[in-house]
Amino acid sequence: MQLETTSKKKMVQDTPIKCCDIFKALPDQQGSIRVVLTNGVAGVGKTFSVQKFTLDWAQGLENQDVNLLIVLSFRELNLIRDQLHSLLTLLHVFHPTLEKVRAEKLAVCKPLFIFDGLDESRLSLDFSSRTLVSDVTHRSSVNVLLTNLIQGNLLPSALVWITSRPAAANQIPPTCVDRVTEVRGFTDDQKDEYFRKRSRTEDLASRIISHIKTSRSLHIMCQIPVFCWISATVLEHMLTTEQRGELPKTLTDLYSHFLLVQTKRKKNKYDKGHETSPQELMEADRDVLLKLGRLAFEHLQKGDIMFYQEDLERCGLSVTEASVYSGVCTEIFRRESVIFQKTVYCFVHLSIQEFLAAVYMFHCFTNRKTEVLQDFFRQEDDSDDEDAGGDSDDGGYTSLDVFLNAAMKKSLQSENGHLDLFVRFLHGLCLESNQRLLGGLLGQTKNSPEIIQSVIENLKEMYTSNISPDRSINIFHCLTEMNDQSVHQEIQEFMKSKDREQRLSEIHCSALAYMLQMSEEVLDELDLDKYYTTDEGKHRLIPAVRNCRKAVLRRCSLSEISCPFLVSVLKSNSSHLRDLDLSENYGLRDSGVKLLCSGLESPHCRVKTLGLSRCRLSEISCSSLISVLKSNSSHLRDLDLSENGLHDSALKPLCDLVQSPDYRLETVRWKKE
Repeated sequence: MQLETTSKKKMVQDTPIKCCDIFKALPDQQGSIRVVLTNGVAGVGKTFSVQKFTLDWAQGLENQDVNLLIVLSFRELNLIRDQLHSLLTLLHVFHPTLEKVRAEKLAVCKPLFIFDGLDESRLSLDFSSRTLVSDVTHRSSVNVLLTNLIQGNLLPSALVWITSRPAAANQIPPTCVDRVTEVRGFTDDQKDEYFRKRSRTEDLASRIISHIKTSRSLHIMCQIPVFCWISATVLEHMLTTEQRGELPKTLTDLYSHFLLVQTKRKKNKYDKGHETSPQELMEADRDVLLKLGRLAFEHLQKGDIMFYQEDLERCGLSVTEASVYSGVCTEIFRRESVIFQKTVYCFVHLSIQEFLAAVYMFHCFTNRKTEVLQDFFRQEDDSDDEDAGGDSDDGGYTSLDVFLNAAMKKSLQSENGHLDLFVRFLHGLCLESNQRLLGGLLGQTKNSPEIIQSVIENLKEMYTSNISPDRSINIFHCLTEMNDQSVHQEIQEFMKSKDREQRLSEIHCSALAYMLQMSEEVLDELDLDKYYTTDEGKHRLIPAVRNCRKAVLRRCSLSEISCPFLVSVLKSNSSHLRDLDLSENYGLRDSGVKLLCSGLESPHCRVKTLGLSRCRLSEISCSSLISVLKSNSSHLRDLDLSENGLHDSALKPLCDLVQSPDYRLETVRWKKE
């Protein structure tokens, strides 16, 4: 999952960069930096970075070569997406103080446009459109203005900075971006510092830190500042009240307690009465929380995290109801801002939206809301529908194990993983302990041990060969949410024994890939041939490439499906990968190599040796590779294209690059050795 794959404790060979330096070229880089894309998971501090950059500029401390700095959030741009504007009038609408700035002045100055929150965008950015705009006074749609500005057709002197969650970043083509940066959040020391500053006493802080470190899931998630706050809120409450109980160890457990804590605070503030049970507390706010859950669920499917009045009303929430609740429980749902007299609402963090969406979905299952279930699973294949079984009047999902199996499959179909945390929460809600906390919301939820065991077995036997390899790791996380540690313990024993003759199941491979990529030690070599498993098992091991220097992925049925993940590794500024062998993957072909080349030409890619023998390539792949090798950023020195049946005419340009002192390529292999 994205929240966790960037959270290794120790990153070696990183290129850290100060916020104020993002438009400055590194010593070994040629050319200028015009467009910067900054990635980071929700709540990690992207908007804070924008604010810090802007403040330093305004105070005359940094980037004084920039004459004009304009910050525009996508949530604001959404409100005028159907209007026609010129770039000049767009500035005047959002920044009336700039009305005196004329076209002539804008054309000769050096402006910086900061577009914050691409993941919140409801615009349709079409970079393939041939609509060219080069005049700042030309009226067009906001979509067209932005794409032309980013591409450099409109105001080519302008710098552009875009921030986004990783899942939405692919809306901007790599060819339009000069630099990709990542906001990573707290280090381990910063996590501890946060809890010590936040806690009332040193003893309380130490107890919180100690508990967080006992849970792998919680400790990793605390990389995100907002998650540290949620953890501190829950643990402080539980450690300083009489009703302690067992401290939460899973995400679902923690978020269930968080919802309970906020509901209890609301009651204490506005309804000072006798002590009530968790069930009674949840029952009191049941209607509003379920309406918020519906809002969260419906918009999670669409990828929306900002809501307007019409969105609330569609889910049965009145403006008054929403305002009261956002005023009382700002930690759950808040009134964000007013733009053009239009109120914007959001959940305080994406994970809270995902949790409430899961609560609502689980409620719909237990209460047989068949229309909601049928709509959610509408895109399931006919073959999957046959597995559902049950009474058709109940939408075919009468059994918990069948329901969760279908939800897991649905989430795996998502290319960007937008349902990953949602489905983890769904599995966590199976636990009786969480059901007791949320009883008033979930309804009657009696499930036999046999059903729970069936859910666990379904996860362990899930088939995932037709999806990107990094997506299957979430299956392992779902087992963790159900408190099933068997796979984790078995893999720990496997790693200690160093016995590579032991057969690994597919779920073992998911767990091993996760543990290898999260290890503090960088793996010297990942050779999939050395693991005794199936082709799908090898496929699931591929994410460990994130944390190795040499990856041997020969004969592991790689295809175009696997390439986007490998590209993300090649583009990562934290990648240690230097040698990559993809030989004898017949499904890779020209289309796969073309995708890989978008990663190989990244300034962050440091791969020196690339093996592509016996991959059924043609001269099309040669052309793609030549383009990479001619780029200033390429570090490739050794290229193996043997046994692809390539003609001399396709290979000659590559051989010419070897002979030229202008390029780094030293060796090209193409004949049968």
